Amino acid sequence: MEKSYRLETLSIHAGQAPDPTTGAIMTPIYQTSTYVQSAPGEHQGYEYSRTDNPTRRALQDLIAALEGGRYGLAFSSGMSAIDTILRLFNPGDHVVVGNDVYGGTYRLFERIIARYGLLFSWVDLTDLDAVRAAYTPQTRLLWLETPTNPLMALADIAALAASAPEGVLVAVDNTFASPAIQQPLMLGADIVMHSSTKYLGGHSDAVGGLVALNDEAVYKQLKFLQNAIGAVPGPMDCFLVMRGIKTLGVRIERHSENALKIAQFLEDHPRVQQVMYPGLESHPQYELARRQMKLPGGMISMILESSEYAREMVSRTKLFALAESLGGVESLIEHPYSMTHASTANSPIAVPNALVRLSVGIEHVDDLIDDLRVALM
Repeated sequence: MEKSYRLETLSIHAGQAPDPTTGAIMTPIYQTSTYVQSAPGEHQGYEYSRTDNPTRRALQDLIAALEGGRYGLAFSSGMSAIDTILRLFNPGDHVVVGNDVYGGTYRLFERIIARYGLLFSWVDLTDLDAVRAAYTPQTRLLWLETPTNPLMALADIAALAASAPEGVLVAVDNTFASPAIQQPLMLGADIVMHSSTKYLGGHSDAVGGLVALNDEAVYKQLKFLQNAIGAVPGPMDCFLVMRGIKTLGVRIERHSENALKIAQFLEDHPRVQQVMYPGLESHPQYELARRQMKLPGGMISMILESSEYAREMVSRTKLFALAESLGGVESLIEHPYSMTHASTANSPIAVPNALVRLSVGIEHVDDLIDDLRVALM
């Protein structure tokens, strides 16, 4: 789109012009695997749907616009997006990673990618001196989440990007925030990645991954890898994510409003030892959150009095469904140590066994607080 619109407008219109043939206001689902050519190599921009698809292209243009980037790419899952990014590098290259990340990211890096010669250092990204000390002449990537999953720590994107040595790409997993809260490319990052399964889709009905960036050379490499590897979403999943993104702005406002009230309730509860939420003044990086994030988001983590109590508590909620994933309109609760982060158990970045993670939905906040009050008995 030529005009610089705000996110709420871009969410509805970017990459989604009415269909020129029928005038349909919704992007058509091009449920096709291949495209007829008028002569060998002569086509209308599409030849095979692994390589490109009009529905997928609309979603890719949309995520680029939302993140303030020039290019977007869509993948079959968030993990396939991360895997494709890591294939930019060669054996012997070094990656600096935050020491609190999604368990699937740790599993991919240490149990799969490391077997092919990439080296990983796990560093506290809140300590800029520690990050600088971790760089080596072989470092090619800084990988970070902010807020982190599940400890809700914040990384200063602008400071980390400014201090990264020449030749080191800075990639941000923006899943917990979404572009409605922060836009890492605008803060100096080179690549932003999302599990679109979460806040972007927003309705727990589609799995996908998205990447946005500005550098044309890196984009061309990733586009080649996207086609060569083939981990791409089908047109129906692309359509569902675009449908979800249309309400991203208003949903994130409600997620954040509900989460702040719930975090305040939990902070005052005698059986909760610690609440981790960027919207609380007690958060160690509260000022960074106010500077870097437009809203505090819908994710809360808390430490309860014991691992046994944590497991019991997450099994007692009614509205908070005990399930993995996050970012949908419905509220979810989980025990990361035995669920989403089980792969980090007995590792240097294992999460506390008494930790509980909440994905706060858009239900009425009083009903959600009542549900937690009963479960915390």
